[in-house]
Amino acid sequence: MGDSSLNRLASMTYRREKNGNIAGLYDLEDTIGKGHFAVVKLARHVFTGEKVAVKVIDKTKLDEVSKSHLFQEVRCMKLVQHPHVVRLYEVIDTQTKLFLILELGDGGDMYDYIMKHERGVDEEQARIYFRQIVQAIDYCHQLHVVHRDLKPENVVFFEKLGIVKLTDFGFSNKFIPGSKLETSCGSLAYSAPEILLGDSYDAPAVDVWSLGVILYMLVCGEPPFQETNDSETLTRILDCKYHLPSHVSQTCQRLLERMLVREPEKRASLRGIMQDPWLTRDGPPIIPLRPLISREHITTDIHKYVIRRMIEGKISTQEEILKSLETDDYSHINATYYLLAERLLRKQQEIQENGSQWHKPEADSNKPLLAPLALSPR
Repeated sequence: MGDSSLNRLASMTYRREKNGNIAGLYDLEDTIGKGHFAVVKLARHVFTGEKVAVKVIDKTKLDEVSKSHLFQEVRCMKLVQHPHVVRLYEVIDTQTKLFLILELGDGGDMYDYIMKHERGVDEEQARIYFRQIVQAIDYCHQLHVVHRDLKPENVVFFEKLGIVKLTDFGFSNKFIPGSKLETSCGSLAYSAPEILLGDSYDAPAVDVWSLGVILYMLVCGEPPFQETNDSETLTRILDCKYHLPSHVSQTCQRLLERMLVREPEKRASLRGIMQDPWLTRDGPPIIPLRPLISREHITTDIHKYVIRRMIEGKISTQEEILKSLETDDYSHINATYYLLAERLLRKQQEIQENGSQWHKPEADSNKPLLAPLALSPR
C-alpha cells in the first residue's frame, strides 16, 4: 500500500472511528479489555466477516516514554510470529489513535482459568499449557526479544484449537545477549528480584523468573509471593520465600526451585527448562515450533483463490497484493489476505477431520466456491 493510500486510510479512520467503524474496514463492537491508555475491542473484519481484537491506543494521552514503549511493542510483535503468540495482523496509525488488529482468543485468559482451580490445575494439563508458553518465550529470546510482563493475564486461551497464546508486548524490548537492560517494568507479583531492586539485569533471566511464577500458579492455584499489601509482597519476593503444597509432584517442585532463584546467574536457563524431566515427561525435549502461517505455508491453489477474491472485492490489485505480501507491511491488504487464507485452511482442516473430501479452490473459475466461506458478514 503506497503512502497516498496510507494517508487516505488514516484520514478516513480519524473521521469515522467515533461511529464504531474503522474506515469501513472493521466494525467495532464490545469492549473486552481496558488499560491506562488503551482499550481492547471486539471487532469484525468487514470483508471476510472474521472476528478480531482491536487494541485502540489514545496517543494524545501518552508521554514520550509511553510512546517509546508503544512503538517498541509494535516492532517486537512484528518480529515475533509464532503459533503460541497472538498474531498482529494490521497496524493503523492516525493523528490521535493507533489501532493494532490482533488475533482473537475464544476462551478468556489463564488468570481466570487458574482462579477456577482452588488447588491448582492437574499437572498433566498444566504441563501442556506451560510447554506452549515456554515455546513462545524461547522463540522470542531466539529473536532477542524479552517480554518483561509475563503473567497469566497475558496468556489467552484458544479453546477451538486447544492451545494458549502469549499476548501484550507492551513492556517488551530488544536485547543484546550478554548485555544488561536497565528499565524497571512489569507487574510486582511476577517481577524478578533484580528488577524490583532497580539493578541492571539479564533480559532472559527475568522472563524465566516470571515463567516460574506462572508455573507455580498453575499447579498451586495462587501466586507464590502475594500478600495483603505491596510492601509485604515485595519482601517475600526479595527473600524468595514461598511454600510448595504437598500435592505438587517432586519433579515439578524441583523445576520450580530451579526457576524461582534469587540470584539470576543461578537461575535455570530457558534451554535447561525445556529439557527438564517434568516438562519432557512422556516425550522428548521440546522441539521449537515453526513460525506462524506465512506465505510459504499456503498452497498455490489457496494463494491464487485468495488473491482472486480480494481483487473481486476491490481490496486491491494483484500487483499491490503481491508487493504487500513481499514486504510484509502489516497493511489492510496483508490482514485481509491472511484472515481469508486462515479461514480457508480452518475449513480444510474441519473437512479432513470429519472425513469428507476436500475440493481445492479453483482459482480460475468464476463459480462461487466453498459456500460456507462466502465473504458475507457472519
